[in-house]
Amino acid sequence: MTNDDLPIGRRVASWRVRRSMTQQMLADRLRRSKSWVDKVERGVRALDRYSVIQELADVLRVDPAVLLGQPPSAPTGTPDGVDDIRAALARYDTRQTAPRSEELRRQVGHAWLTYQHAHYGQLVRALPGLLDAAQAAQKAEVLVQAYRITSSLLVKLGEADLAWLAADRAMSAAGDDPILAASATISITEALRATNRNPLALKAALPTANRLLAPQSHPVDHEVGGSGGDQIARQLHDQRGGGGGVVVGLPWEWAVGGTLLVQAALAAAGCGENRRADELTDRAAGVAAHLRGYDDTHRTSFGPVAVELARVLVAAQRGDAEEALWRHSSVVRREGWRRLPAEYRGAYLVDVARAYLHLGDVRGAARALVDADSVAPAEVRCRASARTVIADVARAQPAPAGVTRLATLVGLTR
Repeated sequence: MTNDDLPIGRRVASWRVRRSMTQQMLADRLRRSKSWVDKVERGVRALDRYSVIQELADVLRVDPAVLLGQPPSAPTGTPDGVDDIRAALARYDTRQTAPRSEELRRQVGHAWLTYQHAHYGQLVRALPGLLDAAQAAQKAEVLVQAYRITSSLLVKLGEADLAWLAADRAMSAAGDDPILAASATISITEALRATNRNPLALKAALPTANRLLAPQSHPVDHEVGGSGGDQIARQLHDQRGGGGGVVVGLPWEWAVGGTLLVQAALAAAGCGENRRADELTDRAAGVAAHLRGYDDTHRTSFGPVAVELARVLVAAQRGDAEEALWRHSSVVRREGWRRLPAEYRGAYLVDVARAYLHLGDVRGAARALVDADSVAPAEVRCRASARTVIADVARAQPAPAGVTRLATLVGLTR
């Protein structure tokens, strides 16, 4: 059994011995009885209050996370360096020599991986140099990717207006390339939704999705999606070579289009257009059901599980917390859930914590937050939106130990 597998009482005992303390000495420093210490170490008495765990950790001179069997506390708060990103976006004439195309693509790929692993502090430091290099190279694909990464990160860090600027730069860099422009539209809609401009996000996402997903001779209904999903399914089926296999042609175009449908659905839900949101997720599901094994060139993470997660969030947005949580409990058991990037799963779990709160299930919300922190700590510790959820859960009496710990880490309690 590793130390991480040990019950918390055994960890307390182990650290007490390492600090050359008897049970009586520990009890005296805690101003408790020796019997209390003995029961804790044997697991007879539960440690379910974070304040007590923190008191034990202080006496034993360890991080509370060590007693809880978790990694030591990660940095919290917005990473320094946003001003450097702002300065890089303001530079139009970089006089540096552009790196070779292969090296620049490698840097862009590494930046995407850093983002998807939710290493936001590291990415904040890397982005100014990447933006300078991409601007010096003046290659549309690289520029769009660099601006999109920047926009996505800035949304996470609560800099939505600056994120919109980066997304707009991506759109300008895309030029006449319809796929690059569509991928830039994903960033536009994310930034607009982050500032609660859902009607504008819907107007941006839906026409672009329709252009990608509907051949000119068979336009998909722009208003409702009940038949649109069937049309998309038939179109995808027609493109299959002899039945079976993956879609021939450019499947990542359909992935971008499907992602835009998801964004449109979330924007519609934010506008209170619940029926339309459901129809749009149905259409997205029609696309996802026929995409298998494609190269995710534009980093959409689109697929059946992504659509099901959107259904959860749409249900939560319209106030149907019971449906949201029922769908949530089902989708996180699917194989594709674990394949999603840590950033994607962490952000989703914070949203699910809100749904639990709406249902009045504080412990469910706490579990979702703790799970989010284990998957992508920066999603919980660096985002202002997550702090709000943590604060709401931490107000419960008694507050769940895991969330009280998170509240302490992000500076919400003393």
